Amino acid sequence: MPKKYEEKTVKRRIEALFLDNIGRVVSREEIIYASRDPATNKEPENWHQRLSELRTDEGYSILSWRDDKSLKPGQYLLKTSEKRPEAHKRIKPTPAAWASILQRANNKCEWIEDGIACTLKEGDIDPVGGGKVKLTPDHITPHSIDPSIDPNDLTKWRVLCSRHQVTKKNFFDSATGKINYLELIKSAPIKIKLQIFNFLKEFFGEK
Repeated sequence: MPKKYEEKTVKRRIEALFLDNIGRVVSREEIIYASRDPATNKEPENWHQRLSELRTDEGYSILSWRDDKSLKPGQYLLKTSEKRPEAHKRIKPTPAAWASILQRANNKCEWIEDGIACTLKEGDIDPVGGGKVKLTPDHITPHSIDPSIDPNDLTKWRVLCSRHQVTKKNFFDSATGKINYLELIKSAPIKIKLQIFNFLKEFFGEK
């Protein structure tokens, strides 16, 4: 049975998991389990953001498959508890720049996959994940590559819905431009896995 973490926040529970496993590959599933609310056992939707903050804001060198090719998508590795001396705070566009970026995007998600744009608007009901859509600013160049992006430079930002922010961070291969569908299925709830399983059986003509 995996260890249950009792720290008060999602970020601190994830931090404790990695500090307990320095030098060992940690899976996405382990992070989600560790980040659960110790009282309700509820899985947080924002675990990936808290992980990003540990890397970016607090200076932990938590490697992913983008940093270390020996790792697979959904695997992470903290080799040392030593933090980088200068961790960079995450930059956001200024309110005026964000207003201009939204206007340029016609207040729609700008994610494009196989030539098809998402186009979900703020407040829409997400047909895939459910819930109301929230539009957020996204660094076109990853923050880990260029942490000093100009918050007023409109060319450095785009609009993404929350679902595609998660997709970009966890399931999108920037080298090939392709979605890692296997990791998406692995991360889906059991109900969705069963739907996919039944669809594939029907698709391939199996009963």
